[in-house]
Amino acid sequence: MNTYLDCIPCFFKQALESSRMAGADKEMQKKMLDEIAAILPSISLKLSPPEMGRTIYKLTNKLTGVNDPYLKIKEKSNKLALGVYDRLKERVGNSEDRLLMAVELAIAGNIIDYGVKNSLNVELELEKILVQESKVIKEEKRRLFDYPKFKKDLLKSKSILYLGDNAGEILFDRILIEEIKRIDSNKSIIFAVKEGPIINDALMKDALDCGIDHVADIISSGSDGPGTILSICSEKFLSIYRDVDMVISKGQGNFEALSDAKRDIFFLFIAKCPVIAQDVGARIGDVILIYHQGQEDAKKRSS
Repeated sequence: MNTYLDCIPCFFKQALESSRMAGADKEMQKKMLDEIAAILPSISLKLSPPEMGRTIYKLTNKLTGVNDPYLKIKEKSNKLALGVYDRLKERVGNSEDRLLMAVELAIAGNIIDYGVKNSLNVELELEKILVQESKVIKEEKRRLFDYPKFKKDLLKSKSILYLGDNAGEILFDRILIEEIKRIDSNKSIIFAVKEGPIINDALMKDALDCGIDHVADIISSGSDGPGTILSICSEKFLSIYRDVDMVISKGQGNFEALSDAKRDIFFLFIAKCPVIAQDVGARIGDVILIYHQGQEDAKKRSS
């Protein structure tokens, strides 16, 4: 996905927010905005928003000397999510379609994004989103929630790469992975986290704190941007990314970075900004499960 002009004001907002999270005073915050303004003329709109976001947060780290300004927020998110784990498992267990409910919960977990919202009642927001999600599925009739295709591909896939998003949210991903393993314990599932601190995106420690290691192999993607930016990912990750049968991508940042990918990907996220909503033909707050057929995979299927 290319950067839209409407993304530019958001870059300044992100820069200001990240500098404040890092404890910068007003003078440093102003310097941060000035440097972003100086960089923008040289930035191509052909870059994805996460590539620009990476530049912003690298600058925050450089100017403030704070490597992980969202550390406490991530720890709080993990603790918050772990507190509702038993309730989530119960909800899946009581569902007529356990996999569907696990998918719904995984996407609903995308609300745990303190880069957008600094405080929230997870259980209350979760209920709201599930109600809205059912409405969206009914209205869109698979256009923005292609569960049948997701389930079909999942059942036949032997190897799955799951791209994580935010700390805390990954506990909801664990619920889905556990359900996938219940269906077929022989499936190989690899869970990818970011290489270094970037907003509240999950790192290796977050994945371990949320117990992902009990259900999947955890690796770093090599990307330290707010999305899986393939140009900076490690060779190990890229080899897995190319070879697995199925890729499940969580969150807006990963969608922004991979929406033009050459391979097929299932994107799961909540549309949180007007640019993304417009790009996928959704409304802000809509629950999204869409299938992207990459060019390489399209060629394989036609040959």
